[in-house]
Amino acid sequence: MKVAVVGATGLVGTKMLQVLAERNFPVSELIPVASEKSVGKEIEFKGKKFKVVSMETAIAMKPEIAIFSAGGSTSTEFAPKFAEAGTTVIDNSSAWRMDPTKKLVVPEVNANVLTKEDKIIANPNCSTIQMVVALKPLHDKYKIKRVVVSTYQSVTGTGVKAVTQLMEERQGIKDGTKAYPYEIDLNVIPQIDVFLENGYTKEEMKMIKETNKIMCDDSIKVTATTVRIPVMGGHSESANVEFATDFDLDEVKQLLAKAPGIVLVDDIANLQYPMPKDAHDKDEVFVGRLRRDESQPNTLNMWIVSDNLRKGAATNAVQIAEYLLKSELVSAGSAVVA
Repeated sequence: MKVAVVGATGLVGTKMLQVLAERNFPVSELIPVASEKSVGKEIEFKGKKFKVVSMETAIAMKPEIAIFSAGGSTSTEFAPKFAEAGTTVIDNSSAWRMDPTKKLVVPEVNANVLTKEDKIIANPNCSTIQMVVALKPLHDKYKIKRVVVSTYQSVTGTGVKAVTQLMEERQGIKDGTKAYPYEIDLNVIPQIDVFLENGYTKEEMKMIKETNKIMCDDSIKVTATTVRIPVMGGHSESANVEFATDFDLDEVKQLLAKAPGIVLVDDIANLQYPMPKDAHDKDEVFVGRLRRDESQPNTLNMWIVSDNLRKGAATNAVQIAEYLLKSELVSAGSAVVA
């Protein structure tokens, strides 16, 4: 199967190549795509060298699947052009997520909504992905009424520039690289993305709207506060979840332990709970610190951790591709000239 990775030289694109290789996705021909300045550069995939090509060249090569991680404006312009050539696009940007004609997919939650007609599929926001994976088995059993979530997000979610800023500050370099308006080392910044008129950030509103779309339930009320912290391994979330019916805590643990894509780490007697370091370079969503909210009925507190570059981006996209292949929604040689 011909697979294009658009944005192949970026932080997420590099991780996508790693995940494709690790999961042995059946790539017969890799088509790495990046900006004009990177065209001609070589990248390595499974021990072989592949030259980076332009967007136009990649479209002409008619890959069966194109996985995008190159920003919203690039996706808006080029995803339809790939789709017109018969390619199924899995897009990691925010460009198509809230488009009512496009599916927003987390395979463990709602892969069943996909059809052969879906030529542009949206990959959700990283912080939304890990939360809905943890919420899905509980919503199926107890029906969620409301979620109050606060996030503690890795600098890797911003990109290479932010990682450089953190490392430079840690080394005592003054007036170095700036991805944030403030120092991030030994600090916490309660802003991710731009502020909107309602006082929320764009990241917070993504979590709210995307959760409803992915869970196929607009009745779930969500409010979010998203925060950047000086860590590398992944994103953490504190979620307060109110259900329509009461729950048994042991049953909650059993549901989560059995759910696809979840690892339960909840043994406070031995100080076992999820941490970003433990989630680093892993595909699962880790859940722990499960306890009743003693201030109101039918409400659970939970702690959710996942590697934002893997499950929060690259792995989720590759899992969508795996589902398309397994369900025969895309097949080798399916791309056609428009």
